[in-house]
Amino acid sequence: MKSLVLKKDTEQFKADPYLATVLNCALWIFYGLPFVNTNSFLVLTINGTGFVIESIFLIIYFIYANKKQRTKVIVVLLIEAVFMALVVSLVLTLAHTHKRRTLIVGILCLIFNMGMYFSPLTVARSVIRTKSVKYMPFYLSLTNFLNGICWTIYGAIEFDYNLVVPNGVGALFGALQLILFACYYKTTDWDDEEDTPEIQLPTTAVHIESPGSLK
Repeated sequence: MKSLVLKKDTEQFKADPYLATVLNCALWIFYGLPFVNTNSFLVLTINGTGFVIESIFLIIYFIYANKKQRTKVIVVLLIEAVFMALVVSLVLTLAHTHKRRTLIVGILCLIFNMGMYFSPLTVARSVIRTKSVKYMPFYLSLTNFLNGICWTIYGAIEFDYNLVVPNGVGALFGALQLILFACYYKTTDWDDEEDTPEIQLPTTAVHIESPGSLK
């Protein structure tokens, strides 16, 4: 993100991790609301913070993105907004108990939580082809890995599978990203940049995000 601001260019960085995390946080915020789950204050507050942080990252990305990238961000955000509106309206209308609402929203959170963890791997093909990790968000991958481990342990205490499953998978995805980074770090041409991986974090700041994300 620092490089993006300094160069005023998104280069080959993708908005995928930011977009995936925004939706993930939105779903976990809904999951943590009292009329869905009566005992998820931690989930609600952390993902609320994550949502704000991810939104800031998206705004910065949007400012320096080209027309094609901006169009993609707008379209995806609109789709996510419509999706959230449908989820909220259908759950509140058709599910009348906390148990059913927690089950339905929890399943959705589980699915999209794993999507958030997977999003940084969207550049994996390019990394392997170019033998370069210049545009792989190292700190996001590291945060995903550590976040996944922490939330897996937390979820295992009372065995909330909505936390254990996605975060366990998230820790695995994070480990795979770190392995890729270790394999191709030495073959990466950092140009005139510092010999340190570029930060492209959201999150897990959020990853502080949701139980899976920052729960």
